[in-house]
Amino acid sequence: MNDFVSKEQSFVQDDVTIRLHHLAAHLEQIQSSWTGVSSQELMLTLVKESRYFLEWTLPDMVKADDIDRACELVDLGRMLTRWLFNWDNIWSDAEQKQSASLETSYWLRRVLEISRTEPESLSA
Repeated sequence: MNDFVSKEQSFVQDDVTIRLHHLAAHLEQIQSSWTGVSSQELMLTLVKESRYFLEWTLPDMVKADDIDRACELVDLGRMLTRWLFNWDNIWSDAEQKQSASLETSYWLRRVLEISRTEPESLSA
């Protein structure tokens, strides 16, 4: 079994709240890396792992009828994917880095909010 599969199996054993806290921890590291001196490789790893965290978390949110917030977090995944496709441009442009930093701050706050509240079930 490769490391990726074992990481996924370990990650999905936690409940959704814990998984969202892992995602928030990554976003916090990304946030501080945008404004500080950081390795580009470390940033790329954090962004890619954050996408995996979403991929491994959102299906369980949907199963719990937490559709609206799962859809909201899909937008976070889209943003991370856009960053990966435009990485060289973002990394070399101070204004784009600042914009990415602001986006990261927003999503960090939002992920923490979602992790602290009960699922918004459709049956409510």
